[in-house]
Amino acid sequence: MARIIITLSTPLFFFLFSLLSHQTVSQPEHLTTFCNPSDNFTQTSSYEANRDLLLSSLRVRSSLGTYSNATAGRTPNTVHGMFLCRGDITATSCSDCVQTATIEIASNCSLNRAAVIYYDECMVRYSSVAFFSVLEVRPSIVLYSLRSAPNLNTFNETLADKFNQLILNVSSSSLVPYFVEDQERVTQEEGSYEFESMVQCSPGLDRLNCTVCLRFALLRVSTCCGLPSSALIFTPKCLLRYRTSALSSPPPLSPSPPPPLSFPPAPPSPALFFPPPALSQPPPPLVFTRPQDVPSLCGTFSFNVIKGNEIFGRIAITMTALVFALVNL
Repeated sequence: MARIIITLSTPLFFFLFSLLSHQTVSQPEHLTTFCNPSDNFTQTSSYEANRDLLLSSLRVRSSLGTYSNATAGRTPNTVHGMFLCRGDITATSCSDCVQTATIEIASNCSLNRAAVIYYDECMVRYSSVAFFSVLEVRPSIVLYSLRSAPNLNTFNETLADKFNQLILNVSSSSLVPYFVEDQERVTQEEGSYEFESMVQCSPGLDRLNCTVCLRFALLRVSTCCGLPSSALIFTPKCLLRYRTSALSSPPPLSPSPPPPLSFPPAPPSPALFFPPPALSQPPPPLVFTRPQDVPSLCGTFSFNVIKGNEIFGRIAITMTALVFALVNL
């Protein structure tokens, strides 16, 4: 299901014939028709004949390309007209759309000197005023999906980045009509989706006005509808379209690995200390005694203990004798 939003240039300047703002589209191929109620012509007038001739000429040219303009009649009954098909459809689809639109616009706005009709695949317009090279952004129409865009947290940034690049590409292109499309797989943490986008300008605009028109369209889509999954905006001189399709949900989060086992630090080893064995009673004092005569296996012998004073006396006598002996030498 889709909804549309319609923007008029001035209050009551264009009369909405087929659909009201935000009404659900019953026939997706026909979006809406704008007729100018303030500028009419009389039936069977020269202007009516010139308009019908102009629309017939556009039908014939619809098999030759995605854009054409034509002029029929002389002042003050001159009629200017054009058609513009989306650049991403086939030549047959373009021709079928223009054939239907030129018949429908004459029926819906039978006595109006200016009108615009929008279809999903093309637009047709006529007026008594020359408009081929004039920048116009109204009346415009937005067709959008009721389904929200994927990855809402980042979609607005993705949308702006993509169309800023496309607008730069189309304004620097030498191809006529100005048309650029792109298809990209967007992969983010929230999930993956296909993003199809396109921008297109009427070849009657110069590159600067093409850029201005497309930036208006981007701003309109970005602020009107709460980031839908798909949207199309048509203005009298340019169009912008995108479509998304989800591919996958974000992969399930893998369980976190268990934390490494940690062990508390080992307590410091106690100092090795062996207390001395407890003594049941204090050791006896050391006592030196004169040894007694001990019997020997070879007989008997005696062990005499010489006192300290006797030892020093003997040493002194011996040293004196040595001194005298050396002197006599």
